[in-house]
Amino acid sequence: MRIALIILTLMVFSPSAFAECYTNARGRNVCGNGQEAGGYNTRTGNAWKSERNQNGVATTQTSAGGEAKTKNGKGVYQSPNGKNCYKTAYNRGCN
Repeated sequence: MRIALIILTLMVFSPSAFAECYTNARGRNVCGNGQEAGGYNTRTGNAWKSERNQNGVATTQTSAGGEAKTKNGKGVYQSPNGKNCYKTAYNRGCN
């Protein structure tokens, strides 16, 4: 029983269980572990989180209600009011 408790304690406090966080040059607090990331902009009050799936597509959601799906610099964004914007290799726009 004591060994199980020690192992559980080590797993909970393992450094790999926590994401590394830092404040970037723009004042944003950013945390991430390679597959998931999140951050908070102290000037605007907006928070965001991002997850990357097995195909390499990153889905990012903001606290304001926007959502973006991106891969290799291309993607689609849906704003909280329902407006869709896109960016491809050759053009971009909103509808």
